[in-house]
Amino acid sequence: MRKKNIIKNTISILLYQIIYILCGLLIPKVLMKGYGSETYALTTSITQFLAYITLLESGLGIVVKSILYKPIAKKNDEEIATILKNTQKFFNKILIVFIFYIVLLCFMYPHTTAANGFDKSLTISLIVIISLSTFFEYFFGMTYKLFLQADQKSYIVSNIQLITYIANTIAIVVMVYLGFDIVIVKLISSLIFVLRPTIQNIYVKRRYNINLRNGKDNFKIPNRYDGLSQHIAGIINSNSDITLLTIFTDIANVAIYSVYNMILTNIKALINSFTLGTDAAFGDMYAKQEYEKLNKSFDIYETIYLQIITILFGCTLILIVPFISVYTKGISDVNYINYSFAFLIVLASYFHCIKTPYNSLAYDAGKFKETKHGAWIEAIINIVVSLILVFKFGLIGVLIGTLMSVIYRGVEFIIYVSKHILKRKVLESAKKIFICFLQIIIIIVVSNYIDLSFVDNYYEWVLAALVAFITISILVFAISCVFYRDNIKEIITKLKMKFTKKSNL
Repeated sequence: MRKKNIIKNTISILLYQIIYILCGLLIPKVLMKGYGSETYALTTSITQFLAYITLLESGLGIVVKSILYKPIAKKNDEEIATILKNTQKFFNKILIVFIFYIVLLCFMYPHTTAANGFDKSLTISLIVIISLSTFFEYFFGMTYKLFLQADQKSYIVSNIQLITYIANTIAIVVMVYLGFDIVIVKLISSLIFVLRPTIQNIYVKRRYNINLRNGKDNFKIPNRYDGLSQHIAGIINSNSDITLLTIFTDIANVAIYSVYNMILTNIKALINSFTLGTDAAFGDMYAKQEYEKLNKSFDIYETIYLQIITILFGCTLILIVPFISVYTKGISDVNYINYSFAFLIVLASYFHCIKTPYNSLAYDAGKFKETKHGAWIEAIINIVVSLILVFKFGLIGVLIGTLMSVIYRGVEFIIYVSKHILKRKVLESAKKIFICFLQIIIIIVVSNYIDLSFVDNYYEWVLAALVAFITISILVFAISCVFYRDNIKEIITKLKMKFTKKSNL
């Protein structure tokens, strides 16, 4: 059952992320052409500021998932209901704080640099409308979403997200084509996303025998404030770049960062499909104290994962600027071509993804208190370095801060997980990451001999992408065969056993 759920979760999340990426590339292009780069940047900036409201969720999500693994494994419905009931009570209490935050944002945001040149009523309307979907997601759908993910049913969540996202994309394209006002477009978009928590709640209530009324009221969620600390630091860190660029530079830099970051966010989301599909399984192993199995499973997963992200980011390094050139063709109000910025933002995203499996495993094991200080150090490094460099280097300055902070946090997680969860030498992970760096260096050297100057449209870019993907995959696989002989043999043996069993049925 565990393996089947991993496969279902991974496939459904991967499918959702692919559609999300395709639609995510289409929507900004449609909005920029329909309303201009500055209006698109305004909506992006507002969305980023609204992301700070997730501080109200206080990191409870990752904590709740980690404590649900055990009662789910034991099929203790009463304990599950108790955890979910108190989780929902917590979300209900902060509704008032959320409303005050939106009101405060409506008063303050119109006076920022990003909102200069826009009508105040337009800006306030967009803030209220864009906040609707987040409001319903966090305060009416998050509780059951967390339960489904902890119960290894992430594929249900992904399928619901997939349907609503396709509907949202079709609605936006049609409305922009018909000349609807940006306010109406964003309103309809938000209302579509309100369907997510509604469908989710109906599914859980019909499929599970869980009644929140049967839960106890006096339950205190453990590690709640450690989760709060981690979450606040994480939100500050992930949104600091856009915030600093909005305050200290012009709207053009916000637009450039938003377009590149949109692409990298989509790639990271695609990669996260592999971690989200396995999170609950690793959490289940840890809850059942299957430590040896966890260690072996994570070792194989870690090897495969690092090779996949090296291929993907190797391709991204080569292909992102040609793609941006084609993607922004016909948009002349901002120059989106910036090679140095492209290199640094891809590198920072690569380092971020390297740390993801170690980060996820620490959270699956409920190690929030033990890793909370590193979250704040990461945020402080990012903000301080970015503040020092943003005035002189602008986009490049904030990315240097991001790169330095993510490297620090990655090293911290690798050391902690190796010593305290997997109980193995740090050198095992260090060797694998060193091999990744070696592969990336070789990819960069080889890329100098790949001429992509001919790329002028999507068709030519796809052809270039196929050549780059095949070339980089061969390089990465060849190096893997040298360094990962034992892992490859083990994977092949398991696959043979699996196919042999099927053939004997």
